[in-house]
Amino acid sequence: MRRRRFITLLGGAIAWPLVARAQQPAMPVIGFLDGQSFDLYLMTAFRQALKDAGYIEGRNVAIYFRSADGQTDRLVTLAGDIVGRRVAVIVTTGGGAAALAAYAATTTIPIVFVSGVDPVTSGLVMSLNRPGSNATGVYIPQQVLEGKRLALLHGLVPAATLIAVLLNPTNANFQTQLRIVQDAARDLGQQVNILSASTARDIDVAFATVTKSGAGALLVGSDPFFNSERDQVVALAARHAIPAIFEGREFVTAGGLASYGTSLADVYRQAGIYTGRVLRGEKAADLPIVQPTKFEFVINLKTAKVLGLDVPPGLSSSGDEMIE
Repeated sequence: MRRRRFITLLGGAIAWPLVARAQQPAMPVIGFLDGQSFDLYLMTAFRQALKDAGYIEGRNVAIYFRSADGQTDRLVTLAGDIVGRRVAVIVTTGGGAAALAAYAATTTIPIVFVSGVDPVTSGLVMSLNRPGSNATGVYIPQQVLEGKRLALLHGLVPAATLIAVLLNPTNANFQTQLRIVQDAARDLGQQVNILSASTARDIDVAFATVTKSGAGALLVGSDPFFNSERDQVVALAARHAIPAIFEGREFVTAGGLASYGTSLADVYRQAGIYTGRVLRGEKAADLPIVQPTKFEFVINLKTAKVLGLDVPPGLSSSGDEMIE
């Protein structure tokens, strides 16, 4: 009897911690949907913002990643898969199509997006100040800066009688980008050659065309696809010795000549901040859409020297950062 009672008590002692562990709350899961491919550099900024908010991946939060690799027709299926995982919040990057796919998949799970597509006109939110839906995030109207980028490139390479402009025809902002570039070119008296690319192969063909056309410089339009192919674009610009301007400083630190726009790392950091706030219980409907207010002009002086360019004093003094 005493032995049987001892075994019973021992069994209860062993089972108690297991029951206690089973009753602990499950680790929240972030569903991360990228319309292009994941950028480890930018994800570092996102994870750091989460850490600052008290969430460390693998310790008290998990992240479930899904990427469309530029195939937008896959986004609906991928978004449905994430919703089926019962995630606490969905983060979308790599273009407005990812945000719209997530929004079509759920009206209850909070969504934090990074997008260059107007969230009001696209139907994601009711207003920028009070989204009023399950979606919020960062809106980057980079397309309106294409004219400024063309003007800066014109100043950097004044001898270029022809400037090539690379745009993605599948971008929702393509027509706006095209109009802005053409208007800016007219004002500058600058001849431009519009080129299109929506695949890695297209980029190779576009650079070959730039060389054959005799273009003296290249403007790479703002687009999540070009950002995902950043290494390829920068390497081709170097190989063909084409002075090029881009949307973000990340291109310049990778070896590109110049950039004008907001820091993509800061944008991902803001997405991480909002994700942390949502995990803490704040409602997406009450979090205002964030729009970058600081834009920086960055020049890589080493690349300029390799290209044989002398940066005009006026431009060098207006640059926010000079990378040696």
